[in-house]
Amino acid sequence: MSDSSKPNSKPAGKSSGAPFILDPEFLEILACPEDKSPLRMAAPDLVERLNTKITTTKVVNRGGDRVAEAIDAGLVREDGKYLYPVRDEIPILLIEEAIALEGV
Repeated sequence: MSDSSKPNSKPAGKSSGAPFILDPEFLEILACPEDKSPLRMAAPDLVERLNTKITTTKVVNRGGDRVAEAIDAGLVREDGKYLYPVRDEIPILLIEEAIALEGV
């Protein structure tokens, strides 16, 4: 079988159209950088609603910057107040990059 006929073994993400899923063992050790609480994967419908809001209105992250790029997935803080974006299969765990979920 030639390289061009091999199935795509790239992990699911934006490019494949499939939802991005973190390895459960990796997700288990991740924590919010602000309050150290556990993080969970955002539900696909939440990611979709947030991406719609990003493209139709002005979404601002905690650092005060406009969020202009859609996210592939998200990690939600235990209290449900903030989402840390995942882009290109990389969790962005910076406090200033978190997006408030109030009203989403």
